[in-house]
Amino acid sequence: MEMTGNAALVTGAGSGLGAATAEALAAAGMRVVAMDLNAEGLAALAARCGATPVAGDVASEADVASALEAAAGLGPLRLAVNCAGIAPAGRVVGRGGPHDLALFEKTLRVNLLGTFNVLRLAAQRMQALPVTAPDGERGVIVNTASIAAEDGQVGQCAYAASKAGVVGLTLPAARELAKTGIRVVTIAPGLFETPMLAGLPEAAQAAIRALPPFPARLGRPEEFARLVMAICTNPLLNGTTLRLDSALRLPP
Repeated sequence: MEMTGNAALVTGAGSGLGAATAEALAAAGMRVVAMDLNAEGLAALAARCGATPVAGDVASEADVASALEAAAGLGPLRLAVNCAGIAPAGRVVGRGGPHDLALFEKTLRVNLLGTFNVLRLAAQRMQALPVTAPDGERGVIVNTASIAAEDGQVGQCAYAASKAGVVGLTLPAARELAKTGIRVVTIAPGLFETPMLAGLPEAAQAAIRALPPFPARLGRPEEFARLVMAICTNPLLNGTTLRLDSALRLPP
């Protein structure tokens, strides 16, 4: 996929993986619209790389449509990257009773429904673009799952279920959109240095940092961004989920 002069939407771009991805795409010549509910983070990102900030909720049709319209105003929309997500913890039955049903629903809404919302609306716009690539490619959609989709830990039922849903929609979406030259690929990150991790207690952070086999460290957001770039430039990557995890398999 040609990057220079084309537009991209990156969700969850106010921090972490999304911010690193937006910066890498902007550096590669893409015209980036960065979407997040974190307006302060978006402003800082815009100052660093010139991305166009759009505050919004990925699970809102109107908000995503507005962000895509902004991206299309900058150039042909060839790329959408779904990085928005939340990771609350809760046991099926904890000391206070059964898992909060509203929290489970919210997790699915942001992580799964939000991902699909961006995917469907971005694909609709991409289908109307002219073909420019030799293989007839019109665009690429990159989703973010998690290794928890396969290795979900105790307390991760909501999060793991939402990310397993993202993995599950990848192949059927890619198969359907193949006829119009749109690729769909999902990345399943392991443990990364993100604000989500920084919010955990120190003891929990120390235990997490000791888990990856090799490299024996947490991933860096720029390494996630590099995989997004590789997906964009390699047309054979389609309909699959790529683990980015230092050979880590989460313990129970």
